[in-house]
Amino acid sequence: MILISVGIFTLMATLDGSIVNIALPVISKNLNIEMNMAEWVVSIYLVTICIFLLMFGKIADSIGKIKVFKIGSVMFIIGSIVCGLSDNLVMLLVGRVIQATGASMAMATNNGIITETFPLRERGYALGYIGSFVSIGAIAGPGIGGLILGHFHWSYIFWINIPIGLVALILGYVNLPKVEKTNPVKFDKTGFAAYFVTLLLFFGAIFVGQSIGFTNPYIIVAFVAAIIFFGIFLTIEKKVTNPMIELRIFRNHNFTLGLVAGFFIFVTNFFFNVISPFYLENALGIAASTASYILMAFPLVQVVVAPISGKISAKVNPIVLTIVGLVVIELAQLGYLAFNLKTEIWFILLCIGLNGLGNGLFQAPNNTMIMSSVETKDLGIAGGLNALSRNLGMIIGVSVSTTVLFLSMSKFYGKSVTTYVEGRPDIFIDGMRVTMSFAVVICLIAIVMSVVRLIKSGRSSNE
Repeated sequence: MILISVGIFTLMATLDGSIVNIALPVISKNLNIEMNMAEWVVSIYLVTICIFLLMFGKIADSIGKIKVFKIGSVMFIIGSIVCGLSDNLVMLLVGRVIQATGASMAMATNNGIITETFPLRERGYALGYIGSFVSIGAIAGPGIGGLILGHFHWSYIFWINIPIGLVALILGYVNLPKVEKTNPVKFDKTGFAAYFVTLLLFFGAIFVGQSIGFTNPYIIVAFVAAIIFFGIFLTIEKKVTNPMIELRIFRNHNFTLGLVAGFFIFVTNFFFNVISPFYLENALGIAASTASYILMAFPLVQVVVAPISGKISAKVNPIVLTIVGLVVIELAQLGYLAFNLKTEIWFILLCIGLNGLGNGLFQAPNNTMIMSSVETKDLGIAGGLNALSRNLGMIIGVSVSTTVLFLSMSKFYGKSVTTYVEGRPDIFIDGMRVTMSFAVVICLIAIVMSVVRLIKSGRSSNE
């Protein structure tokens, strides 16, 4: 019951990072805003999670993980109510920030609660299930969102969180331990300030740069300032007694390579996650509800394959399994690259299903390797960094894909483009093809990294 209550909120918190994607064309028209402004509804949620995730992890160690988890659950529900009531972009963004703050509190503590609650012999399976909740939540958003849009107003994407959230909250109140271990430590305020400014400048420069151009002096200054503050952050983390991020953990090559490979795959997935609603709904003219059925091929395949992959990884080298999964994902990206205005639905479904198959094969063994490559005392840190890498992957995927899409569309159109050009689907298809080429390269990097990890692990076992 503890696993269910923690898992439901983990699923919802991750789902809300992607569920809005399918509704962006509808929200854009309903609120009378351009596509790049509508993207902020997704981006501000992910940015807020990335900013506060590690901070709440540290606070949870001091005052109690369950307490922070419960507060975060309540905040998430309140944020969902604000989003549901929104009739303008500003109110919607405020609601998303409240939602994301609550989500970051839940994400920062879920692995810690599971680690402390479950005995060692069951911990791996429990953490694996939480990983599955995260992966499915991140990918199933457009499909589930489309099903809701097919029958209700877009605000119901947020209203649905309230009854489910209340059930999870009651389950958590009844089942989660009332007493827990705490470890009061001094919070790294200076480090957090440098980290906060770094992310704010970096992502602010990316999203504002999409509108005013990346050669704008203010955007260039913002990028340079972000690099400087990141250097300051690393310097602080090396010197303080209780840093926000334990940099020493990155000396573990298995952990670091697994983390980075996972990050690249979340970036890759979010390229098509962001572009697919506009391709299916605007370019091909498919209804949102029908588009959702098509996109559901991904999570449906993944949810079947993931547990099978988890069992197989116990019998064969899990790194080999991750490489097989990555190769299948790469095939799917190459398929996306071939999409055009005449592409048959069966081919679209095949590519989306292949992507789900590849992710199902990759995610479970990769998450297990990440968590099992560290010592027991570092499980909390590893879980927090794993969650951060996933969310960074999602937001980098959103920001880079939209940036490349708009820049390439602008080049093909001959003037600045920050939204879908009505009546010119060819411009969007050309931009999409360039954008998905980047996804192919990113996935290829992940494959190379995993092959390196396999070679290194082979050498270590021989020694």
